[in-house]
Amino acid sequence: MAEKQILFIDACARKESRTRRLTESVLSHIEGRVTHLKLYEKEMFPLDENAINQRDECVACGSCEPDHLSFAKQFAAADEILIAAPYWDFSFPSLLKVYLENVTVNGITFTYTEAGIPKGLCKAGRLLYVTTAGGPITDASFGYGYVQALCSNLYGIADTEYLCAENLDIIGMDPDAILREAEAEAARRFGTGKVYNHPELSITECSREEKSRGIIVLNPVEQSSTSDT
Repeated sequence: MAEKQILFIDACARKESRTRRLTESVLSHIEGRVTHLKLYEKEMFPLDENAINQRDECVACGSCEPDHLSFAKQFAAADEILIAAPYWDFSFPSLLKVYLENVTVNGITFTYTEAGIPKGLCKAGRLLYVTTAGGPITDASFGYGYVQALCSNLYGIADTEYLCAENLDIIGMDPDAILREAEAEAARRFGTGKVYNHPELSITECSREEKSRGIIVLNPVEQSSTSDT
């Protein structure tokens, strides 16, 4: 059986990102070969008219391959996808939106039926969305909600899951304890008893914090209102 191909989309701007730390903990419980896509190290631009026209022509003829199509092909071919995106301004960093614009390509990640209904072409059976927030959670789920809508309406990825650590910057809270609790939750939800070692990822061994004052949000409907890293 072919090894599972896992695409880790890293939209974290800071080197010591708490969102990345939590995502790496999730990855430690998932078997497969990880491709770590660091968005802030890639040359990526919002689509303009020329880029859109070039993309459409290349998809139609199949004879050329501009660089931005490689992101869509990589996304469509992955068996499982993880997105690490800090909660910024009720959503996520703008670079992730640019990436998703480049990924959403008719003929690669989705197509239209004769009736004009979108049909997903992505191989992945599941997408995991991981975020952290400095403040409390509200119902403003614009970041995860947007990704979830793309998955269900365009990409054909039926299963989306959400993991969050919140209240990390509230006075009186213990951010390390909150993160450890989130990592323990990742172990409970995704643990297989086997750990995949990836040379670029520093996995933190996690334990359950019985009296953590942080709140771990597992309901996909809920999301955070305060920025984090």
